[in-house]
Amino acid sequence: MKRKLVLLLTGVLAFSVLSACGAAKEDANSGHEEHGSHSHNASEQPAGSFKASFAFASGAAKANENSQLNIEITDAKGNLVKDFELSHEKLLHLIGVSKDLSYFTHIHPQIDGNGKFTIETSFPSGGEYKLFADFVPKGGSSTTLSEWVKVEGTEKAQEAVKADTKLVKVVDGKEVELTLSSTKAQDEVTLTFNIADAQTKEGISNLEQYLGAVGHVVVLSDDAEKYLHVHPMDEKATGPKAEFMTSFPKSGTYKIWGQFQHQGKVFTIPFVVDIK
Repeated sequence: MKRKLVLLLTGVLAFSVLSACGAAKEDANSGHEEHGSHSHNASEQPAGSFKASFAFASGAAKANENSQLNIEITDAKGNLVKDFELSHEKLLHLIGVSKDLSYFTHIHPQIDGNGKFTIETSFPSGGEYKLFADFVPKGGSSTTLSEWVKVEGTEKAQEAVKADTKLVKVVDGKEVELTLSSTKAQDEVTLTFNIADAQTKEGISNLEQYLGAVGHVVVLSDDAEKYLHVHPMDEKATGPKAEFMTSFPKSGTYKIWGQFQHQGKVFTIPFVVDIK
């Protein structure tokens, strides 16, 4: 049965300098159906928005060094939001990507009694990174706020985000093939990951729950402006197939990260696709 998808719109957040202490300028909050996806368009700003601040405790982040990142969410009146709903076992999902999307992280800051989220993290090289805070305020709906931050240190050469010629990857001894039911913008699309042992080619049917589901998928446009966090159609599936339903908001190049857990270890598979 097809599931209705709800697209959520977000606006562009202010570019942050190294300290990343400026409050984010935009917000998105709107409902999405379970097992579907929520997506964010960083070009419009809705009224009554939440805001986020991403600040490094030291005032600066340096490549290959642990830095404490603090995240605070405020409401439209500027009040600190202290209460959040669990969303796939966590109060806040923090996604981080490099400007060329070659680096990806999905981590979970802890909250203190005053509403501040904190986590130790590091970045592999200097340059620009975009951080996405994905959460549900208490009594509210799925919201994602993002901001660019700059990390000190030697910058590596930027890689072009190009579509894969073949949607088969080997990661951590797993061979993963991705199929899309459509590559047309705004179509309802089923993303199917088929996961097998890379040596025996036998399907892996004992995938473990990762954050309360068989897996999670994050999708970003090549400019990191369109964001989708996609949940599986069947959360209790165990493989070898894992299916996710979403919709690409416009044509262009998108990077897809699928995350799954097997034998106690989370593995991440990246793919790049062109959407017409």
